[in-house]
Amino acid sequence: MASNNNNSSRINVPEARQALYNMKHEIASSLGINLKQGYNGDITSKDAGSIGGNMVKRMIEAQERSMSGQRG
Repeated sequence: MASNNNNSSRINVPEARQALYNMKHEIASSLGINLKQGYNGDITSKDAGSIGGNMVKRMIEAQERSMSGQRG
């Protein structure tokens, strides 16, 4: 049975924190969603989901590009 210790949201590479923050704000801006510094609990679930979904999409695309360069 899997443990439920909430490690899934922990950033394992500390240097990635700023890159993810920048990506989030860049994507939000491109979607016309205004984020402010700090807490953004006032945005809609739809907007938050759009930002997160686009972040995941971008990370998957980057990983696929890096993997396609490793094939021989």
